Amino acid sequence: MDITTEHPEYRAGTSIWQRYSDLYAGGEQLKRRAEHYLAPRAKEPPDIYAERLSKVFYENYIGSIIDWYGATLFRREPTIVLEQTDDKTRAYYAEFVENCDLHGTTLAQTLRRTFITALIYGRSYLLIDFPASGEQPRTRADEDSRGLSNAYLVSYDPRDLINWSRDVDGSLEWVVLRQRSGARSTNIDETPKQETRYLYYDRTSYRIYSQPEGQTEPVLVSAGTHGLAREECVPILELGISDGLWLMNKSALLQVEHLNKSNALAWAISMGLFSMPVIYSDREWKQILGESYYIQLNPHDRFGWTEPEGKVYQIASDNLARLKEEIYRVCFLVQQARPVSGSGSLQSGLSKQQDLYVTHEVLRSYGDLVKDFAKILLRQIQKARGDRILIDVQGMDDFDISDFAADLADAETLLRMNVPSTTLRKTIYKKIASKYLCDIRQDIKDQINHEIDKAILQ
Repeated sequence: MDITTEHPEYRAGTSIWQRYSDLYAGGEQLKRRAEHYLAPRAKEPPDIYAERLSKVFYENYIGSIIDWYGATLFRREPTIVLEQTDDKTRAYYAEFVENCDLHGTTLAQTLRRTFITALIYGRSYLLIDFPASGEQPRTRADEDSRGLSNAYLVSYDPRDLINWSRDVDGSLEWVVLRQRSGARSTNIDETPKQETRYLYYDRTSYRIYSQPEGQTEPVLVSAGTHGLAREECVPILELGISDGLWLMNKSALLQVEHLNKSNALAWAISMGLFSMPVIYSDREWKQILGESYYIQLNPHDRFGWTEPEGKVYQIASDNLARLKEEIYRVCFLVQQARPVSGSGSLQSGLSKQQDLYVTHEVLRSYGDLVKDFAKILLRQIQKARGDRILIDVQGMDDFDISDFAADLADAETLLRMNVPSTTLRKTIYKKIASKYLCDIRQDIKDQINHEIDKAILQ
């Protein structure tokens, strides 16, 4: 097997992912590749097109929209609920939630980044890994004391997953990841060099290859059994977004069209500021015009300046406003496309509620998607560690602070019904507490849930 082989779908998607990355980032990243997005006019002189490229600008609506969804969805972090667990196991998962990648990144931050990546590229990946061991641990206590049971996560996007195979039900059979590290050197006198690493994972084993800059073939540097081998599962989890909710794919062409129209209008306005002289004369014209020059005309000659009437400018301006509103509309944010003040069309209260209802329903769909992904992730870690506990993920269904009062009133109504179910009472108390205390540490959340369980059972 050639570890550098690229999957046909990967090769087909490379240019698309680059485009989506540029449109999301905007700024200097897009300007460096502006020739891929700013279309030249028919028979446009190269020097004029080069000048337009040097002045290109980009109104990045989709980048702001994607970040808004990421911020709004995770405004209240998901709550991890552990059942039937001991203090040691609870302490481990509390620590994992606060530092899931060994670099101080919380699980909520990692999930938000994974979600945003999926909105851009259509899917994203998390690798579940465990520290490598020099010798096999003798007991579970030995494994825990050496930190070998401490799982950590590594984020990847579709540009990193270069080859793969799936079985008949769509599950991954094996994958190949490619990492390109930044240029670095071992000492100050050495020229910095890049390194490319290839990571192969199947259901039980892994292999790591290294190819330093200047080397023609990658070399195997490490191999062994990965942390999910007992489950016979590839340690890569995929978060996929359906086409209907893939925001970048829905709006990319609109953003490119908006870029071309807005830059064309700006160029026309700039050129209109420099009026062009017009000479009405039958004789040959050889005089040079300038701010400090004068011209001499015959009695019947005429001289004037041309300037555009401005009708096409208004049409272009109206079209840009429509394109902007369409970008927001396909991203389920019609209410944010309208101007805050001025001549924006008036909207009834019912219409505003309907627009917000659609946005909230989409957010809830995203929330369910992320919660299901987090459950699978945590349960895979639980199986790999051999923890005999029940794990659930709650929250991510409330996107307005004012909604808490309504939730509290509903909870009080349910409790007054005196339904003969201790499980219902525990669930209500935990849900209200987790919403109100969404930004506290996970170990405190676990302690509160534990105290609720004990109090209700007594």
